[in-house]
Amino acid sequence: MSTADAPIPRAPKIKGVAPHFLIVRAPYYREVVDNLTTGARSILTEAGATSETLDVAGAYELPQAIRLALRGSRKYNGYVALGCIIRGETDHYEFISKSTMDGLMNVALQFGLCLGTGLLTCDTMAQAQARSTLDGFNKGSEAAVASVMQLIAAQHFGAA
Repeated sequence: MSTADAPIPRAPKIKGVAPHFLIVRAPYYREVVDNLTTGARSILTEAGATSETLDVAGAYELPQAIRLALRGSRKYNGYVALGCIIRGETDHYEFISKSTMDGLMNVALQFGLCLGTGLLTCDTMAQAQARSTLDGFNKGSEAAVASVMQLIAAQHFGAA
């Protein structure tokens, strides 16, 4: 399935008290990540949740920031990680993409987090822009839906 064929993400309904989410973003490609953030916030608001946003230096810092949030006094019901990595002429792309995604999965599994990941890994800026449009498919929206659905699953299992 291509991005063009994907359904437009819709907010699932959350039962109970309005949950609070942390959106952690790496705004290196600011326009793309701002659009991802708009998409994520829209879904969270539609689902009846609140959110706050934290910017980090780059994609590599996304899982680190989520782990730091877990050490802090603020409590979150879910997390959304947003960023964009565009392939360049070195192996930096592969290293950062894999390390970041592995880090996000590891922190989510280790701590049982409701995490949605909207980290774009694209060959070109045009691909990133196509995945962050505000008038259609948006990977930030999709990441927020994933996080909300994980929270619903956690509620179902009595883990939320």
